[in-house]
Amino acid sequence: MTRPTNNAHRRYFVDAAGRRVLIGLTREETFEFERLDSRLVLGPVDGKSEPDGHEIWLAAGEQRWAELHEKHEGAWKAWMVQNAPTNS
Repeated sequence: MTRPTNNAHRRYFVDAAGRRVLIGLTREETFEFERLDSRLVLGPVDGKSEPDGHEIWLAAGEQRWAELHEKHEGAWKAWMVQNAPTNS
């Protein structure tokens, strides 16, 4: 998930309805991504423990966040290539 120390840029555009949407995502996916990104709900993973006895914790929704991030990142890279200045 995005951390303050991670200098990840959010790349938005304004859709036809005037809503701010991440490139490559729908408005609904953007809302879901932002909701997942802003929450860090932790819980044990199937009661598993590290060798020192500490429980293993994962962020809820991490897999879905990663899917949405990957979709956005791919669209962003394609947009950058498509909109790169040409050296003529």
